[in-house]
Amino acid sequence: MTSFADPAALKEKGNSLFKAGDMEGAVCCYTKALKLSASKADSAVLYRNRSACHLKLEEYNKAESDASKALDIDPSDVKARFRRAQAFQKLDRLDQAFLDAQRCAQLEPKNKAFQELLRQLGALIQQKSVQLNSTDARVQQMFSILLDDASKDSDREKAAQNLVVLSRDEGGAEQIFRNDGVKLIQKLLQSKQEEVVLSALRTLVGLCTEHQSRTMAIVNELGMDQLCAVMGSGASTVSLAACHLLQVMFEALTEGMKREIRGKEEAMLPEPSKELRSMLRHLLEMMPASNVSGPGRDSAINLLVKQVPRKSFKNPDNSPTLWVIDQGLKKILQVAGSIPELSDGPPLTDNTHMSCSVLLSKLYDDLKSDKERENFNKICEEYIQQHFSQSALDAKLRAIQTVSVLLQGPSDVGNRTLEMSGMMDAVISLCASKDVTHQQIAVEALIHAAGKAKRASFITANGVALLKDLYKTSENDRIRVRALVGLCKLGSAGGTDFSMKQFAEGSTGKLAKQCRKWLCNESLPPTSRRWSVEGLAYLTFDADVKEDLVEDKNALMAMFELAKSEDKTVLFAVGSTLVNCTNSYEVEKPDPQMVELAKYAKQHVPEEHPKVGFLFFVLLVKLLEAGVVSALACMVKQESPALTEACKECISRVFLALVERQEDRGTVVAQGGGKALIPLATENTDAGKVKAAQALAKIAITSNPEIAFPGERIYEVVRPLVSLLSLNCTLLQNFEALMALTNLAGISERLRQKIIKEKAVPKIEGYMFEEQDLVRASATECMCNLVLSTEVQELYLATGNDRLKLLVLYSGEDDERLRKAAAGTLAMLTSEQPELCKRIPGTTTHWLEIMQALLLCEISDLRHRGVVIVQNMIQADRDLTEKLMESEVLEILTVLAKGGEGTSDPVSKIAKNCLDKAVEYGLIRSREGKMEGTEP
Repeated sequence: MTSFADPAALKEKGNSLFKAGDMEGAVCCYTKALKLSASKADSAVLYRNRSACHLKLEEYNKAESDASKALDIDPSDVKARFRRAQAFQKLDRLDQAFLDAQRCAQLEPKNKAFQELLRQLGALIQQKSVQLNSTDARVQQMFSILLDDASKDSDREKAAQNLVVLSRDEGGAEQIFRNDGVKLIQKLLQSKQEEVVLSALRTLVGLCTEHQSRTMAIVNELGMDQLCAVMGSGASTVSLAACHLLQVMFEALTEGMKREIRGKEEAMLPEPSKELRSMLRHLLEMMPASNVSGPGRDSAINLLVKQVPRKSFKNPDNSPTLWVIDQGLKKILQVAGSIPELSDGPPLTDNTHMSCSVLLSKLYDDLKSDKERENFNKICEEYIQQHFSQSALDAKLRAIQTVSVLLQGPSDVGNRTLEMSGMMDAVISLCASKDVTHQQIAVEALIHAAGKAKRASFITANGVALLKDLYKTSENDRIRVRALVGLCKLGSAGGTDFSMKQFAEGSTGKLAKQCRKWLCNESLPPTSRRWSVEGLAYLTFDADVKEDLVEDKNALMAMFELAKSEDKTVLFAVGSTLVNCTNSYEVEKPDPQMVELAKYAKQHVPEEHPKVGFLFFVLLVKLLEAGVVSALACMVKQESPALTEACKECISRVFLALVERQEDRGTVVAQGGGKALIPLATENTDAGKVKAAQALAKIAITSNPEIAFPGERIYEVVRPLVSLLSLNCTLLQNFEALMALTNLAGISERLRQKIIKEKAVPKIEGYMFEEQDLVRASATECMCNLVLSTEVQELYLATGNDRLKLLVLYSGEDDERLRKAAAGTLAMLTSEQPELCKRIPGTTTHWLEIMQALLLCEISDLRHRGVVIVQNMIQADRDLTEKLMESEVLEILTVLAKGGEGTSDPVSKIAKNCLDKAVEYGLIRSREGKMEGTEP
């Protein structure tokens, strides 16, 4: 029995756990003992012991820290010094390790372990010295080749690549930096050889990664002008490499250096706000610059999306967003209104307008007050009015294009600009233009406007005839496919309400058929094929349309290939189409009483298509066969502003639908679904996080979590599962999370510690009181696995609570599953903490009846749990044993000990052990194999 108020007992318990290999448990015991210890000498031993645990757990910084604390108290503690030497060795602080090992060898010259460590360290120091000299020599050699104008191009490329390899090692990075490597890299960035420029950028990534001081020096020495010029160059590979470098620089400056990884940078650093502001200013200046390439501009927008808005609204400081709006909103709008076909605009890619929409939306969402939002609206309206009021048609087109981008981003702002005087009339008028570019801009604006509730009915009344005419008569596929999408969008205005379709029966099917035809036509440009997916995203609300699409394997394959392509603007359309095909959108079921009232009042009542429920599982199987999981996993990996949180929510919904059937979960995991769900559960809309977490829970319930989430990934699953233990989630989500956590808690102590660290225990305890039987039982099962951790045992040892009482009472409930879970928890607790045995009689007056009922139960699992609890009680206390022997428990144990039909061998053996202990106490006597009570 361990007293949690006695440091000596805790130390012994820790020693036992250490010998048993339970390092986490041992650390816990030593930590508690340290808090209670009043003796410095005892504390030194505890620190030394805890250091040994940290070494085993490969937590070398903690091991070094504890060993140093032990030596601060007792400098002659040779064991502590040896452990510190081992920790220093693992931390690659070889000089300090050597000094400690040398001191150990001096104190105990005959100790072979000390001598062996000293020999190893000597060899390592010599090897490192040679390596450092070699690294310095290699750096100098690469510099010589790169600086020599007479070097061959092939030699220069190879030298530049070798420099990249050297920069990835801390020693090499430091040698490059200290030998004026940044000046050399500055020259390499001006090279005409693309491979040399790429190597220079990748070398800078090595120098800057998680190293704030070097990053600040490099930003100031190179200057943002040169880095932005490289990112804005025509070569997309170089542009992406420069974008990655700037991303690494932003992270190094904002988060600082992670000491546990590098452990080198100790000096106090100045605030890097000047460098950050300079980087943001240069990115904004890239927006309208005509000498910046399309991919370079997209990279700049991507960096602004990632770095400017707050990561969490809990952070009250949105000053970077306000600064960007003040300094650069007009520049962003200038790009949003650019039209590639007009000669004087900056170069764009197919993704630029969508990226602008995302950036504008992120900035608008980051605003905190009506005053800030009104300022944003005012700047947008002034910019658009400035262009729209001009007589030149090009200026009006730019204004309309800007409105289109706003409608796809901060739609509230887009709606306000759409309602500006003459704007809608101009859009309708330009749809009839003979110029294809003018038509295209107007039709796209009309399509984006149609999605807004305020305008959909107006456009349905005024725009359908126009779009039909364009679709039938236009000779240009660019216009036809856009007109088709407009018709698709208007045709889906009723959403899932079968009775509110805008067009005649069969019309949506014809539109969808044309969309599928264009989607499969590889001779069309990707942008036109992408618009056909947009059309399907609207039309697949219709059950007939989604059935036809899923039956068309070629169309599905074509859509999945587009999802993996360079055109990132298709991501949301693909996600929306798949949400519709899997019926994973939210549909509010109307209250039955309200439906009857509505019918009585002759009001409209939404109706579901009769095929929807029937098709669900058929469609899922066909989607899985077509490779939907690999397409979704690929979409999640995309580094693009187009992968918005709304898009991630769509993907999460589809994944949840795909794992609905237990037999499909293995396929989803095998094709990368488990890995893809983890980031979706952490970076998503609130609804998207819940859907992804629920999908993870379903997988963890029926699959082996260690196979479904291998390596460190399994620990990343815990937080999303714990997030489902919320009153905002449904009881089904609560239940599935508890089931999944039960499986994880049964795997290892490290996973149990992770669950405890995520503050799941109080939530699980709360669900143990839930009225719903399955939820209450699953919470108790989860607790059954968690009580293997000493922290949870300590909760039950604490006085002044009813935790133990609840388990005893639940062990007597009628619900078999709850009863098994409670009795199992009680069996483990009384085994680990014998002190709890003596408290059981004080929990309820019915405790003896509950124990007897467990022993007499016909269910073998319950009978086994009951006899284990009784055995623990008998071993814990003689007086408690006497109470049990005076009751019917003696007779029941006697019967169980004999074995026979219905009694398993373990139960019989444990029952005999109980009786033997009672004999040992002198409470009963054995006569010819028959147990009898003694005379009082």
